[in-house]
Amino acid sequence: MSAPGIIASGSRDAYFALSEEIAGFRDQVRAWVASHVAPYADAVGCGTFPQHSLTSAAEHGYMGIVVPAAYGGMGRDHLSFAIFVEEVAYACASTAVALDVHASVGTEPLILTGSDEQKARYLPLLSDGSLLGAFALTEPDAGSDAAALRTIARRDGDTYRLDGSKIFISNAGHAGIYTILAATNRTVGSRGISAFLVPADSEGLTVGPPQHKLGLLGSATAELVLRNCRVPVSNMLGPEGAGFRVAMLALDSGRIGISAQALGIARAALYEAIHLLKKHHGPDVPQGKQFVLADIGTHIEAARSLTWQAARDCDAGESFTTIASMAKLLSTDTAMYATSAAIDLVGDIMEPGAIARLERFFRDAKATQLYEGTNQIQRVVISRRLLGS
Repeated sequence: MSAPGIIASGSRDAYFALSEEIAGFRDQVRAWVASHVAPYADAVGCGTFPQHSLTSAAEHGYMGIVVPAAYGGMGRDHLSFAIFVEEVAYACASTAVALDVHASVGTEPLILTGSDEQKARYLPLLSDGSLLGAFALTEPDAGSDAAALRTIARRDGDTYRLDGSKIFISNAGHAGIYTILAATNRTVGSRGISAFLVPADSEGLTVGPPQHKLGLLGSATAELVLRNCRVPVSNMLGPEGAGFRVAMLALDSGRIGISAQALGIARAALYEAIHLLKKHHGPDVPQGKQFVLADIGTHIEAARSLTWQAARDCDAGESFTTIASMAKLLSTDTAMYATSAAIDLVGDIMEPGAIARLERFFRDAKATQLYEGTNQIQRVVISRRLLGS
């Protein structure tokens, strides 16, 4: 797969003109991905955690891509972040999700709602890769309905005691710090949820065995178990009861990253299919197959336009919840469509390595429709806005 973008010879990307500086950043990321992500993609796709790529990302400053420069980060905007995630996912979706979770929901709650003391203590460590971040909201009976979570946090002097469990936690077992949501008052629903910064070495916090998944095999995913886990009061993000707002802020911007990840997967499937079709048919690719390629490319361009607009609205301080949901919905559905259609297009071309990659893209794409809010939840968010709720 040598083609770096959808319109390789065009002067515009997703019908937005990129500044010279951001275009240069994209080219820098592409070169880094080619050297430090792509060579390991097959092994990571088979289940190896991408530690080499994460270490290299830290050395190049990418772990702190959205962290303000005052705390050792790059201080880049969300458009740069979306471009970064897409380029990584084009080579390896598992590596992309590890980096995305760290930089978005693993770090942004602290950036957006943390105290000065919390930021000074943890952001430099998240920026330089000393700590890998993770976000723990989902429970066996509380995922899409975040307000139904059962993990409890009880005040005990200058600490809180957390009890409960979280499932499907990305970066679990490798993360150095978790943002964990727990109920401090079960009687008032979402207004009784609080958020806590919980170091991985906290007494009472254990990580379960790796959870087996359809795709994203190189992304560490496991259960967190909290048994009388003591967390200092000073590690609460915001005031007591502000956790639901923390979660929604994190998920809104997190959906930009997942949209970008889905775009990278879709783009990889498209170019793998193009490579195989041209290799097999030469210049005479059947017109029916050309039409499918045209549909895939059009879907990707439309999804990227929504994703970049959501990023730009976020950076401009405008409301972006609805457009981020639209971007996530369209991008992840596009990833499933593109990977499935690519397999249909080249299924009769027996080239084992390429077919294995397409199978990996297909399996990786499915998760994007589920995490950071299922696509059914995105439709709830969008329809409520359309109906004026």
